[in-house]
Amino acid sequence: MQLVIGNNATLGQGLNFHIKSKNVTVEDCNSSLLTSVVTLKINAAYMKCGNEFIGKYVKSVVNLEFESMFSDNIGDLVVINQLVHLQTLKLENIDLTKQPNLAIMFRNLTKLQTLMLTNCRMFFLDGSLTKDLKALTGLVLTPKDNINILQNLVEHLTSLKYLQFQDLSLYCNCDNAWLVSWVKDNRKVQVAMFSPSMKELQCLTDNGINHLNFVDYSKNCSFDVEFVFFASTSAFLCIFIIVVLSYKFTGQYIAPVYHIASGWFREALRVTSKHQYRYDVFVSYSSKDEHWVIEELLPNLERRGPPFLRLCLHSRDFQLGQDIVENITDSIYASRRTLCLISRNYLGSNWCSLEMQLATYRLQVEHRDILIMLFLEVIPSRLLSSHHRLARLVKTRTYLDWPQDPEMHEAFWDRLWCKLSSNTTN
Repeated sequence: MQLVIGNNATLGQGLNFHIKSKNVTVEDCNSSLLTSVVTLKINAAYMKCGNEFIGKYVKSVVNLEFESMFSDNIGDLVVINQLVHLQTLKLENIDLTKQPNLAIMFRNLTKLQTLMLTNCRMFFLDGSLTKDLKALTGLVLTPKDNINILQNLVEHLTSLKYLQFQDLSLYCNCDNAWLVSWVKDNRKVQVAMFSPSMKELQCLTDNGINHLNFVDYSKNCSFDVEFVFFASTSAFLCIFIIVVLSYKFTGQYIAPVYHIASGWFREALRVTSKHQYRYDVFVSYSSKDEHWVIEELLPNLERRGPPFLRLCLHSRDFQLGQDIVENITDSIYASRRTLCLISRNYLGSNWCSLEMQLATYRLQVEHRDILIMLFLEVIPSRLLSSHHRLARLVKTRTYLDWPQDPEMHEAFWDRLWCKLSSNTTN
């Protein structure tokens, strides 16, 4: 059927338009006659203006009923959300699963009071459909097939007074379980269920064949709050006890393990990105030996070249405001090698002990010649024996002694400089 509306057709507001046919195509879509329609009832497979659903052109409509025949040519009904004056909407025999914008179809309908979805095919109903339906007082649902109804469907329906289900059949899904208790316990909304009643309500299992009583099925979805509280409390206490005991017996290893892992990560990034070291040498020393570092070490290493070595000193190169342990870890892994200046002062420093520990861990992981020990003075064996890590290193690795004879200093510095300036460990 082709409906032609003349350009001269003018009517006042308040036109009731009821059309019944198989297919309806309207010309003159911008006619003032269409803007006069306040009640539109359509009994047709589709009713279009051009290629769009007629709803786009009846801006003043208050009551809209559209009974289709599950036509695939119905068009996009999302234009319904432009009918901001709509108070009553009934959709019947429509396959809503084929509507690409179903989630926003009812947006902006803040004046809608009654919504009826009769024999419409839907996979599920959720809160996205009802987000703007603040004025809705009546909702009638008669799904064509099995459906899931999520609890957030009713969260936005603050004015809802009446909810009717007819020929309802659900999927056996715990997402629907809320409906049983909600229908029973809510006092604000009158709920009517016809053929079946709630007690007779069936649900379809996952195999798509068997049907179960939904009320009985929903009992499997409930849980004992007291049991959950007991189980969660017990689990928390067990975890707490394990953490306390772990810290008591292995606490001394936690920080080293963390910094080892951090070092591994940095090394992996360095290898992957071909990153160059910021420093040639990280110098681990006691602050009480800083005068030797300034007067002897720096002039003979940093000022000798080319190539000129870049030394990392905690007193000069650590990042201000950063955690000390992070500064140490970052500096060690940003340096090609670590040089430990061992003295009695060094053995008595906790920070020096940590630097030695982290440098040793790096040595064990990378298996490269990255740790050099320099003894500034003779350390008796009895003092070394109490420092197990250092004692093992002395037995398994070569080390340097600072010569007491000034005539040997030049040869010493040449040897150390050649070792540190070597790039073979890159």
